[in-house]
Amino acid sequence: MALDLRICPSCGDRADRPVAVGAELSCVRCGHQWPFRRLPLFALTGPSGAGKSTVGPLLTSRFAGEVVVLEQDVLWADALRGDIRAFRAAWLRMAAMLHQNGRPVVLCGTVAPPELEPLPERVFFSEIHYLALVGSAESLRRRLRARPAWREWDEPRIEEMLEFNNWLQKSAPELGVDIFDTTDVPPEATADHAEKWIRFHLPG
Repeated sequence: MALDLRICPSCGDRADRPVAVGAELSCVRCGHQWPFRRLPLFALTGPSGAGKSTVGPLLTSRFAGEVVVLEQDVLWADALRGDIRAFRAAWLRMAAMLHQNGRPVVLCGTVAPPELEPLPERVFFSEIHYLALVGSAESLRRRLRARPAWREWDEPRIEEMLEFNNWLQKSAPELGVDIFDTTDVPPEATADHAEKWIRFHLPG
């Protein structure tokens, strides 16, 4: 059986738009059906500077053997930078393959539901839960300005991220995104909140 869930293990056809019913995938070419693990995906999102990269390693130690915590920027390579949709789709396929090992994935990175929910690969997941770490404009601006030069946080880019921060907080209720403000919260306490949120949504 191919690890890439788009590929039919019977005829080898690769689906551009996978078809799933419950915990079974179906090949539109030959009709073959095969089981797969359909687990929830956890998106730890929010603007840059809100604490995702700090909390991620803390969650890794807390969830060792239970879930897989990943940083989405490791795939932000030149081959994918020109096509953000392909970048998102690649991550969903990667997470779905990891799910076949029986452990849910926590994906840390700046993303919003409109960027994942319409993708064909969304069918691989029972749910996608979103927790956004946000902060005050002043705190985010200060943190981003303090980053090393190689990360290229100039003022226009900082203002763009602050706009995303503002939009995310306003749009969270209609998007189904949970919000946690990290402005005056230490990393360990933020990790406590994220851990409780993940455990609450883990399959029974």
